[in-house]
Amino acid sequence: MMMNTLTKSLLAAAAGIVAVTGLVAPAQAQRDPAYAAARANGSVGEQTDGYLGIVGAATPALQRLVNDINIRRRAVYAEKAQANNATLEQYATTAGCQAIARTVPGEKYQAPDGSWKTRTDAPPERLPICP
Repeated sequence: MMMNTLTKSLLAAAAGIVAVTGLVAPAQAQRDPAYAAARANGSVGEQTDGYLGIVGAATPALQRLVNDINIRRRAVYAEKAQANNATLEQYATTAGCQAIARTVPGEKYQAPDGSWKTRTDAPPERLPICP
């Protein structure tokens, strides 16, 4: 993915904002036992675009859970992006970089090639644009 200097600068700025402000939606979701179980058993994983994804087969309950979390994430991203002169996509991608970096061994995440990986003790594979 080729990015111009302005886009890289905006992503870097969004990364700083994400690091300082944190993410409300994921923190709230972590209190949900169904989310914690799905994350622990590898049914869901962090995507490069900043949203939660389903790994493998989706059940209706799992799809509802992921949709609910992603709706909340999008609302937070939109608000933070607007407040910080970034696009929703830039902010979401930066949040994805951070969420993937925060995964722990055993959790699933999306690699830059789109495949699902299981986090090991090694750093996760992230997009080249990730700070």
